[in-house]
Amino acid sequence: MNNRYQPMFESLTLPNNIQLKNRIIMAPMTHMSSNADGSISDKELKYYARRANGVSMVITAGTWVMENGGLAGAPAVNRDEMIPGLRKLASVIKEKGAKAILQIFHGGRQSSFSRNDKIVSASAIPEEKEGATLPRKLKESEIIEIIQAFGEATRRAIEAGFDGVEIHGANGGLIQQFFSPHSNRRSDRWGGTLEKRMKFPLELVDEVKRVVKQYAKRPFIVGYRVSPEEQTSPGITMAHTLPFIDALASIGLDYLHVSLNHYWTGPRRGIDDARPRLEIIQERVGDQVPIIGVGSIRTPQDAIKALQSGIPLIALGRELIMEPDWIQKVVQGNEEYIKTTLAEVDQDRLVIPDAQWNLILSVPGWFPVETKQ
Repeated sequence: MNNRYQPMFESLTLPNNIQLKNRIIMAPMTHMSSNADGSISDKELKYYARRANGVSMVITAGTWVMENGGLAGAPAVNRDEMIPGLRKLASVIKEKGAKAILQIFHGGRQSSFSRNDKIVSASAIPEEKEGATLPRKLKESEIIEIIQAFGEATRRAIEAGFDGVEIHGANGGLIQQFFSPHSNRRSDRWGGTLEKRMKFPLELVDEVKRVVKQYAKRPFIVGYRVSPEEQTSPGITMAHTLPFIDALASIGLDYLHVSLNHYWTGPRRGIDDARPRLEIIQERVGDQVPIIGVGSIRTPQDAIKALQSGIPLIALGRELIMEPDWIQKVVQGNEEYIKTTLAEVDQDRLVIPDAQWNLILSVPGWFPVETKQ
């Protein structure tokens, strides 16, 4: 291995004393390949087994905690019958030497259910896209039920043998819908001011941590994924996010995962600072909670540059789809052979499930796909 890449392979101890063997993590990626009822499929197990070797931690695709927050093809953790399949998934990941993290979420107004009375959100505000469904505003009692459902999902993750959970508060899901001034127009204790919009995610983290304390027999990781900004107006800006991550950092998380398409992008609006958002966040709370950076990190050189910016952990998403052997090739000194594009004949070789493959090909620019000459 080239010595310049050694920093990627330094261990890191999380706040709960769990040690990660290196600084590279598999980011959560939508695969749309679970069974119709949300149970874990064989193709899902093969997909993760192909990619878990070498990374220090694998974060699964978003796993829904309640039926009315589910997405088609996504895994479920909403009932105890899901535990056996989830146990297989945790085992497949851990057998490769990586920590297994179950990402838990509720889709809110993004849910795949077509019946309007099932689509719920913080307020009756649809997404800003063509054909978006008008969601129903959640009642106070339902909000409490959802918080409890995240706790129950955590209990099931513990019973299934996962090393931790990641609370998915990013990418437009229900947790972000409560934090966003676009989707949360409530005037009760769950909305209105910035502090009240923080209430749902913060109480949800408290519930998850309470369940961990009650059920976990050994240290258990609790992470949180956040999107620092939204494109909508009104929407989340860095002026909202900075006090929010202050609050998250103060409640004892094991990591904060910042969801970005590109690692080096700066703020859109809200603060007068041209530095990359990840550097701003690292400076703000990095001494309190480890930060995971992500976004278009393709090569080992990209990863080293990112680590040199001060971020302690780097997540690879699309790159591990295209190159499952990324870590091994770096270790073996074969980094020049790392694949950073997809060819149309690559699906079987890379163990990419049909639904995910079709999605990759249908979204222009999401993945660099080689075109036929």
